[in-house]
Amino acid sequence: MKLRIVLEPSEDTGYTAIVPSLPGCISEGDTVDEALQNIREAIELYLEPIDDDWLPEENSLVRELVV
Repeated sequence: MKLRIVLEPSEDTGYTAIVPSLPGCISEGDTVDEALQNIREAIELYLEPIDDDWLPEENSLVRELVV
């Protein structure tokens, strides 16, 4: 999966990393490389499924889709 990352210089030092296609997925780092490493972790957590959030009804079909 390819995602576009926007790196904006922070007011103090470093960079803020934003993923426009994943609302609220934001991180930061002191360097570009650190900001990219941190946003990668944030994306993985953002996309991680949480089984407790939703339980299907009795006759529902559940499938997985790799993107």
